Amino acid sequence: MDWGILIPLAGIGIGGLAIWTKHQAKMAELGRSSGADSSAQQAATIRALEERVQVLERIVTDKRTDLAAQIEALRDPARVGQAAKD
Repeated sequence: MDWGILIPLAGIGIGGLAIWTKHQAKMAELGRSSGADSSAQQAATIRALEERVQVLERIVTDKRTDLAAQIEALRDPARVGQAAKD
């Protein structure tokens, strides 16, 4: 058996293992940092959804007669000032 061929193959294998290990470490680091980003993004999304639910609750529970005018004013920004005058 010729051991002369195994020495270069071992060197290539060790080099490949080193590259793969660095890659895995980098991917793990990116996973940790994106986890924090996604948590912050999820928290912002939850806050935005909670605000929207609060607006919808106000619309549903509002018993004033000018509710339809306020809803239309929300659809048309030019009418916002007009709804406030009415």
